[in-house]
Amino acid sequence: MVVIIMKKVSWKKVEKELLEDPEVAKECANLEAEYQIIRQLITLRKEKKLTQKELAKLIGDKQSNISRLESGNYNPTLSKLKKIADCLNQRLDIRFVDKVH
Repeated sequence: MVVIIMKKVSWKKVEKELLEDPEVAKECANLEAEYQIIRQLITLRKEKKLTQKELAKLIGDKQSNISRLESGNYNPTLSKLKKIADCLNQRLDIRFVDKVH
């Protein structure tokens, strides 16, 4: 009989170990802009007390597309982001900035 003992490990610890790998750290840095947009969208939608379905209706889209966007499985067009920003009473601000070496 084989007994496997699993102990709880915090996400912070796992994340720290993963980011020690330079390739993983570089890939995470490359995805940071997408994650920032997703975090902002979720925060703003919740602050406005809107469900995904309600937001989708406001922009003329389906709830499943908002869900995919918030989970990182869908890359929206600029037009879609502008519609979302407008519905959330926000101004979309996209910029190019120098990479930090």
